Amino acid sequence: MQPKTLQDILALVDQPSRYLGSETNRVLKDSKTVRLFVALAFPDLYEIGTSHFGLQILYDLLNRRPDVAAERVYAPAADMEQQLRESGLPLASLESRTPLARFDLIGFSLLYELGYTNVLAMLDLAGLPPMARDRDGRHPLIIAGGPCTSNPEPVADFFDAMVVGDGETVIEAMVSALIEWKTAGDGDRTTLLHRWAAIEGVYVPSFFEPVYGSDGLTRLIARAGTVKCVRRAVVADMDSAPFPGAPIIPFSRPVHDRLRIEVSRGCTRGCRFCQAGMIYRPVRERNVDTLVELAEKSLAVTGYEDLSLLSLSTGDYTHITDLAERLMTQCEAGRVAISLPSLRAGTLTPELMRLIRRVRKTGFTLAPEAGSQRLRDVINKNISESDILDTVQNAFALGWKHVKLYFMIGLPTETETDLKGIVDLVKTIRKIKGPGGRKGQIHVSVGTFIPKPHTPFQWAGQIDIETAKARMVWLKEQLRLPGIQFKWQNPETSLIEGLWSRGDRRMAELLLAAFRLGCRFDGWSDRFRFDLWCQAIEETGIDKEAFTSRHRDLDEPLPWDHIDTRVSKEFLRREWEQALGAIPTADCRSSDCNLCGVCDFKTISPQLAAAGSAGTYTAVLAGDAKTDGYKTLRVCYRKVGTARFFGHLELINIFTRAIRRCGIAVKYSEGFHPKPRISFEDTLPVGMESLAEAFYLTVVETQKPAAVFQGLRGQLPDGLEITDCRLAPQRSNRRMARAVRYCVVRRDGTFSENTMAAFEQRENWVVTRVRPNGKRREIDLKKAVYQMVRNDPETMEMVLAAGPGETVRPSEVLSEVFEFQEAQIRASRILKIETLSEVDLKGGGSGHKEDRPCSNN
Repeated sequence: MQPKTLQDILALVDQPSRYLGSETNRVLKDSKTVRLFVALAFPDLYEIGTSHFGLQILYDLLNRRPDVAAERVYAPAADMEQQLRESGLPLASLESRTPLARFDLIGFSLLYELGYTNVLAMLDLAGLPPMARDRDGRHPLIIAGGPCTSNPEPVADFFDAMVVGDGETVIEAMVSALIEWKTAGDGDRTTLLHRWAAIEGVYVPSFFEPVYGSDGLTRLIARAGTVKCVRRAVVADMDSAPFPGAPIIPFSRPVHDRLRIEVSRGCTRGCRFCQAGMIYRPVRERNVDTLVELAEKSLAVTGYEDLSLLSLSTGDYTHITDLAERLMTQCEAGRVAISLPSLRAGTLTPELMRLIRRVRKTGFTLAPEAGSQRLRDVINKNISESDILDTVQNAFALGWKHVKLYFMIGLPTETETDLKGIVDLVKTIRKIKGPGGRKGQIHVSVGTFIPKPHTPFQWAGQIDIETAKARMVWLKEQLRLPGIQFKWQNPETSLIEGLWSRGDRRMAELLLAAFRLGCRFDGWSDRFRFDLWCQAIEETGIDKEAFTSRHRDLDEPLPWDHIDTRVSKEFLRREWEQALGAIPTADCRSSDCNLCGVCDFKTISPQLAAAGSAGTYTAVLAGDAKTDGYKTLRVCYRKVGTARFFGHLELINIFTRAIRRCGIAVKYSEGFHPKPRISFEDTLPVGMESLAEAFYLTVVETQKPAAVFQGLRGQLPDGLEITDCRLAPQRSNRRMARAVRYCVVRRDGTFSENTMAAFEQRENWVVTRVRPNGKRREIDLKKAVYQMVRNDPETMEMVLAAGPGETVRPSEVLSEVFEFQEAQIRASRILKIETLSEVDLKGGGSGHKEDRPCSNN
């Protein structure tokens, strides 16, 4: 039996398109022109990783350099991991299929502590030793960055170096140093690591030695000749910072399937529980004109129909109303919706809402975090109940129908009165009515507070699982009311996250143990195995309470003290004391400096956006022009090779965005979420190829078919090819498909002549279909199989019935007649050759097809 290839494996896994790497705007370089190969690794599924904006920035930044090739790799899902292990194939990059072990540098993005086991899984699938001390010159250098490096110690032993802070300038300097070191052949890796350690924001774990005292506390001692403290890197000016103007457009179902524009970085609100609000200081905003230009260019090269303004607190952007107005002017004609995913109560004003709903209403989320004003003052949320109620009232009055509310339990000083405050607030919001007296839908989400490093609450304890569950259950019972949906984060998951958030290097053995036991994707509720984590904790002797529920003394050493985020420990102590007194601290954006220590007011200081210049902006993309004249085109295409792994919904997205990038003026549907008028003749299952597919597209009368043909041909991924585009006949004159001719190639054996003969001799062959609603329907395959011919032992051609309620696919024949298992069907190559109308069937003529032999090749 021949060894399996990636193509063989893709046929056997779910959502295979996540492993293709042929997306629009991906970069694939000639290896002969490149001096350094970098793999950007994301330890979660493709759908999560492709939604991460930081990875887009690094991918664009590195690939701008002609001497560097940056490619991507994501954590494979469980079925793909199993297939890779069984086949012996190594984990490889998407773009060039290069095994990870052949890269010069692998950079992991660490966004979430519960992704750490996936890091080990990816290294293991690549055949790389997990511990940095066990790797040498035969292996790639492995680094990491992201917010989790604000406490790098739990995973420090696995990396050669770690980036603390903004990565744009740091990664450039690290790559340049690596190229110079490689070119010069200048000593062992220690030489390079010393060069890296001299770059601001680079932490080299091997240069620090952990010392564990009899008091159970950890102290990090810098080795002689190395830096004693690692200072966070900061991009001082966002307006001139690199921006990924042509981001990759993912396949599958990314969690953020839209264009994202980073309007600012950092936050000055000072929420005392929020790590991001501390470690990304100060606020640095892009100017209005810059953002408008970026949006115009990026929408044109992506074809997205949604634009999201990204920041920690978008509503605080200095000129948010002006920016929204200008973007609406650009986007309205092209039916591009604007969303502001990070808003605070009081910032989503009626004026801003009216602007957003000019295209369509997007949902909005508010995060009161606490139910009582006292506790909101403790956490320095700086919003009042009236702010919350006014915002919801405005939203419902303008037509929004649902609001999401986020709360936390277990916050420092929380009491039963504070918990009751959550119930009272939600019930008050429930009474708010929109137009016509209709109440909105309220989605309440509750999580357990997790103390994070470099925040004023880093010394606080985390409530135990039993306490958290009891409070969650009580809230759920109190809010079991019509119009309210309640969900809560598993306290067991929160405990493990808290363990990793404030752990030290002793956690490395725990991670190895959990990985060996099978822990993966711990942030996914359907994959999280608390029992395995408990087993790993017991095996390694980790005292989880010492890292989670224990309150720390203000003067005790912390595992992350050697990481300088620029926010001083003195400021954090002051804020902790203010919190205990429920004393809020004002936002330094609108008041005096709070002396947090970040700004030197020379190179680093708050940067607020300049107002936009007067002028007009080009409307992005084509919309439905103001015309009464439309026509329908029939666009024919092939779906072969790797394109067979696209699902139907993916195809719709691929073609719709290609149409938008081409500037084709189309007609849109009516309603809440307008879509281009496009309809497909057939809905092919994942894995099936076709030479004869078509869709109908309604365009303005002046749109020329030839322009559509030429435009789309250059906008599609590998395996999709436009073959024809012409004016479609009237509906009454369209020839309806009555049958389809297929070619099936078996990969693991031959088609039995005896089975085919037995089928021919039967008078009927009735099978029962069960629909999702439970209804059953019987189909006689003898009437549905018009022809079945064996071209050679492995290849068969069949003509099967098609039409509403009559369609039979080859998979059904393979399963019912030839008794194929699911894996055998997936492994077979199924090619749709042509569609046949009633006239074709009666006259023996051909329908829509191309001359291509059906053979095993």
